[in-house]
Amino acid sequence: MYDELYEAWRKEKENPEVQTIPRDFYSRLADYMKRIREDSRMLDQKTTKAKLMQREFENVKRMVGELIRLRRVKTLSKAMVGKSVSADALTEEERKFHSEILPLAESYEMFLKDVQRGRKSLVERKEKPQKMLVRFLQEIPAIIGADMKAYGPFKPEDIATLPVENARILIKQGTAVEVEAK
Repeated sequence: MYDELYEAWRKEKENPEVQTIPRDFYSRLADYMKRIREDSRMLDQKTTKAKLMQREFENVKRMVGELIRLRRVKTLSKAMVGKSVSADALTEEERKFHSEILPLAESYEMFLKDVQRGRKSLVERKEKPQKMLVRFLQEIPAIIGADMKAYGPFKPEDIATLPVENARILIKQGTAVEVEAK
């Protein structure tokens, strides 16, 4: 994985366009970094192997940071002039970001044109829901929500409205599922 990361980083630095990397690249990279960290914990930190692993981890961390920043800058630069990056060049994660960037860039262009034509622009903003309805799959003790209010305790099949941040964490942990309100 180190060699693959190095090649991706090098190509990204040397080329003005966003370079194609595998769709699962960041996922595999996260697993690789986790493995390095876990393996190095098992070693005596004074050994040469532990020092080499630490150095490898720091190099990987630096290259990943630079790779992601380079790709972000290239993607944003294209979006600012109304162009898009080929979907084939993007990973799964980057596609999600990219799909949100383009409408924003287009909105700015429309805003600019409205102002230049002497029209007042009505900027519409979609408010994200502050709360989410969830059904609990297992028992959990009371929690303090992101809004600093107490919620719970909850038993399996209980339904509650929680701050979105807390609901997403519980859903990710498999403790709750989102309930679609109609």
